[in-house]
Amino acid sequence: MKQKTTPTQRALNLWAVILIVWALYRTYFKMPSWFDEFVAKPLVFVLPVVYYIKNIEKKSVLSELYLKLKPKKIIEDVVYSLAVAVILVGSAALALSIRMKKPTLFVGPLPSTDYIISAVVLALATGITEEILSRGFVLKKLYDESKNMYSSIFLSSILFFFLHVPILFSDYRMVGNVLVGFILVDIMLSIINGYLFIQRKSLLMPILIHAFYNIIVAIIFI
Repeated sequence: MKQKTTPTQRALNLWAVILIVWALYRTYFKMPSWFDEFVAKPLVFVLPVVYYIKNIEKKSVLSELYLKLKPKKIIEDVVYSLAVAVILVGSAALALSIRMKKPTLFVGPLPSTDYIISAVVLALATGITEEILSRGFVLKKLYDESKNMYSSIFLSSILFFFLHVPILFSDYRMVGNVLVGFILVDIMLSIINGYLFIQRKSLLMPILIHAFYNIIVAIIFI
């Protein structure tokens, strides 16, 4: 007798298709960052998820992704996210100071206003698309079925890392210590966001933390 496919298995099958499409795109197309974040990722990461939830599962997209929030909860999420961002800034500055052997915050000259605005906008776009797929969809499906927070977060964090594997083959800077650091921080960020997503049942905080992290990296390591 053929075993019935569970909702989680179907969700992971969709994730696998998304990963394959994304890997092919990153391998064969070298597009500007704005195109990746505002066109490619929404089409590859978000559109299939929205279609799946709305047309296959017949559920509310906002409710299923934990994006239906009350104003009071939104304010709390922003405050907590800023607190985590401060910790990330401190950690990044400390690591940079140790590497440079002197107190410092920037690798190069201070970035221009245009660069900062661009970094903020791109970081928000990245946070939204990647967190919708990795936390709002994949992690939620894993947790809904298993009810085990730790195994769900661990597995979703591994999948989140695999989502970033294509960049390892398309970015010449990803070698040596930079590569190791990228892997560790990527998984650590995913674990933190996964825990907060499940505890607060809100996708806003992971989106903001992800965005703050990307902004910090873009500005400090310019």
